[in-house]
Amino acid sequence: QVQLQESGPGLVKPSQTLSLTCTVSGASITTKNYYWSWIRQPPGKGLEWMGAIAYNGSTYVNPSLKSRTSISRDTAENQFTLEVSPVTPEDTAVYYCARDRRIDCSGYGCAYWGQGTPVTVSS
Repeated sequence: QVQLQESGPGLVKPSQTLSLTCTVSGASITTKNYYWSWIRQPPGKGLEWMGAIAYNGSTYVNPSLKSRTSISRDTAENQFTLEVSPVTPEDTAVYYCARDRRIDCSGYGCAYWGQGTPVTVSS
């Protein structure tokens, strides 16, 4: 059973850095042909794919977020991390990590999702 769990601060001040970690159990993040994504949903809006890291460490980032977003991983801890900097109130959303065989699975229904963690950007 693949399980994903997001962790990180629930409140971030504008202009600071948001850092979220997804801890994976039941599967290795290096298993071939799987992609590990970050997806968010702002209040009252749809899902937005932010980016993904592949089994081999390659990263893919939504062009609209590329200048502020990075994704990395810790294979020893079986975790992958999202950083967004600097944040603005428009980054307020529920953030999800997910796994799928597609780089961007947000429009199709990812195979596995974390529970999601709410993040508010406010001073």
